[in-house]
Amino acid sequence: MSREFTQKDIEIFNKLAPELNGNINSPQGHQYLFLLRPLSHKVAESSEDFKERLLRLTDEELEYLVDLSLSSQEDIRGLAEGDMEAFIEVIDERLPQKSPQLKDFLGLFG
Repeated sequence: MSREFTQKDIEIFNKLAPELNGNINSPQGHQYLFLLRPLSHKVAESSEDFKERLLRLTDEELEYLVDLSLSSQEDIRGLAEGDMEAFIEVIDERLPQKSPQLKDFLGLFG
């Protein structure tokens, strides 16, 4: 499933990965399909770095990412090892009302 980034997507991506200087294209020259997967696999140096980057976002931006995930427009299952857990931790902390819905979607409990 491919989608074009909206202006909101680009703003979030730039907040998560400012070192890319607004470049939303992969090294192969096509636009990234997701916001979090390139952050996870290409930019963040660790799960802790990934989590720190997520903490830069507002609650509204985090909720937007959760909603994209729930509609399968964002791929959190394809994140690097530990990064999906980091995402869930941030959602648990900042958006506890969204956490059960996200965990149910992922088939997680607790």
